[in-house]
Amino acid sequence: MSTSEQPAVARAVRPRVVRSGLVAVAAVAALAATLAAWPLASPAQAAVGAGTYTVKNAASGHCLDAAGSTSGTQLRQQACGDVTAQRWSLTAVSGGFRITSAATGLCVGVQDASTSAGKAIQQQTCTGGSSQVWSVTASGSNYRVVNANGGKCVNVKDSSTAVGALVQQNSCDSVVSKQWTFTPVTGDTTTTTTTTSTTTTTTTTTTTTTTTTTSQPPSSALYVAPNGTDSAAGTQASPTTLTSAISRITAGGTILMRGGTYRFTQTVTIPQGKNGASGDRTELFAYPGETPVLDFSAQAEDPANRGLAVNGDYWHVRGIIVERAGDNGIFIGGSNNIFERTVTRFNRDTGLQLSRMLSTTPKDQWPANNLILSAESHDNADSDGEDADGFAAKLTSGPGNVFRYAVAHNNIDDGWDLYTKTDTGPIGAVTIEDSLAYENGTLSNGGQAGNGDRNGYKLGGEDIGVNHVIRRNIAYDNGKHGFTYNRNLGTMTVSDNVSIDNAERNFSFDGGSSVFRNNTSCRSGSGTNDKTVGNVDGSNQFWTGSNGSRCASYSGALRWSYASDGRLVVTFG
Repeated sequence: MSTSEQPAVARAVRPRVVRSGLVAVAAVAALAATLAAWPLASPAQAAVGAGTYTVKNAASGHCLDAAGSTSGTQLRQQACGDVTAQRWSLTAVSGGFRITSAATGLCVGVQDASTSAGKAIQQQTCTGGSSQVWSVTASGSNYRVVNANGGKCVNVKDSSTAVGALVQQNSCDSVVSKQWTFTPVTGDTTTTTTTTSTTTTTTTTTTTTTTTTTSQPPSSALYVAPNGTDSAAGTQASPTTLTSAISRITAGGTILMRGGTYRFTQTVTIPQGKNGASGDRTELFAYPGETPVLDFSAQAEDPANRGLAVNGDYWHVRGIIVERAGDNGIFIGGSNNIFERTVTRFNRDTGLQLSRMLSTTPKDQWPANNLILSAESHDNADSDGEDADGFAAKLTSGPGNVFRYAVAHNNIDDGWDLYTKTDTGPIGAVTIEDSLAYENGTLSNGGQAGNGDRNGYKLGGEDIGVNHVIRRNIAYDNGKHGFTYNRNLGTMTVSDNVSIDNAERNFSFDGGSSVFRNNTSCRSGSGTNDKTVGNVDGSNQFWTGSNGSRCASYSGALRWSYASDGRLVVTFG
């Protein structure tokens, strides 16, 4: 089964003993078809339905485009092209549609949830608020896109027809720059909205979507297969090798990897300077419906023996498995990349890591603005048992890196490691959201190592302050702490997280000035009290010897899977 196109099989984790008085209910369960998907629009229909579209401005002929992968970035119009940044997924919700970027999974919303004219239309972390709900109404042969909160229309600033012009909201009228056409992406299918089964304020089944479209491969794609040869043309009938395809691909091109096992003895490198472009990333994708496995088991354990090293910028890697490398499975030294539906497993250091390419790489070239989306990393273990995490942005990573819908489990060290040290100073702030860390410190086969830190989310090091954002995540049954500041003395945002039955503290923050909101800590038996130093209010339910009311939703066995659109679905019970 392809990791890029289909939902993963649900994983079950051994159940916890339910504490007396708790009700075993399913928390965060996906109720498929709670809101039925609407049919795709045709030219004769009066309304656009759920699906994935390109959205073109009627005045300029340019397409709505997501600039980068960062929440809060204003949308713009760009020359239309077959690029993921110009694909928008509409999902039926109460009052209209939620519109999400197929490239980033972020929701289209109004800056500051404002009702004022002239406010920016942005891609934002999905909240479910009315400023991220839109109606699409016919206006002649085109459509207006109207915000449910303020009633204003999506417009190009100053009615500009220029490439790169920004998008904002203005009062609705007949001006053509406020009209848009919606073209279904070829091969797209309708989507189904999922919701949670409880009223618990902390969830991991969010309403954000990261729809992966199934459009036909571009005719210019280079095809790679396990039996390909360097000199082959790179067509479906005559596939080439991965290393040859990387050397040949031009900016914005597509490499499609056929399923099967690719065996390597050396690191596969996308070199610095081999870049795509903003809004037109170079793509390294699994062929639809197939799963390529990059196997580096022939490598010895050595820091130089990485699996896939991505040192270029503006790449989109999707649907591949990287295993058994002598060091990191996937190493990211470049910036503005997307890694989607990847699996890193059985590597001999951290599964997926962001750090500088070389010891001489200047700080302004540390990897920045990368998005790790719907990725899994598990059973990574080094021989000394203290370095192999699931995911890491540590030591020398730049700003703006985001982990969303990611799962780190059964790694010998930590699930996530954001370690810093005085030699290299602070790293850039990292966002981890809607993700899951469980049973880190113990491999799937039961193996352990005494040297491992064994935390779910390790967020710092050596008293260096970095203001990370940690929200809507779950830490479950890790070998030490669920969430730990690890001597990060900064002002982190720690909100809407759930931490359950970790071996020591569920939340361990002995210093710093972090802001804690709406976090939940639960135990099925006795355990160590949480410690939180910083800005803590009554919205949190930390463990101080008994469970709060929200813990009734988090008992029983943990199960997780990926929905077909990439969202992480976690259930208990």
